Amino acid sequence: MEGSAMLIVHVHVAVLPEWVEKFKEATKENAAKSLTEAGIARFDVVQQEDDPTRFVLVEAYRTLEAPEDHKETEHYLAWRERVAPMMAEPRYSVKYTSVFPGPEGW
Repeated sequence: MEGSAMLIVHVHVAVLPEWVEKFKEATKENAAKSLTEAGIARFDVVQQEDDPTRFVLVEAYRTLEAPEDHKETEHYLAWRERVAPMMAEPRYSVKYTSVFPGPEGW
């Protein structure tokens, strides 16, 4: 990352139809707890309009180390275990560097 750019991670998730509501519940809880971490500036959970079984978690990290720190938290580990049987396919992530806004805008 250049200078003070932020690391943005989009986690793409496909959920089995019968688990959508339980997935949303578990993921909102994880997102709320994630926002208490110093290294996380933002943690959004969005659901695809034309396919409600598809989600993207938009995670904005203040440092390159923050994603690894996040993956060691109790709430993340509990979320990962809880939602594993809900997945229609393995989740995957795409990493981005923030261009705008700068860190002060997060």
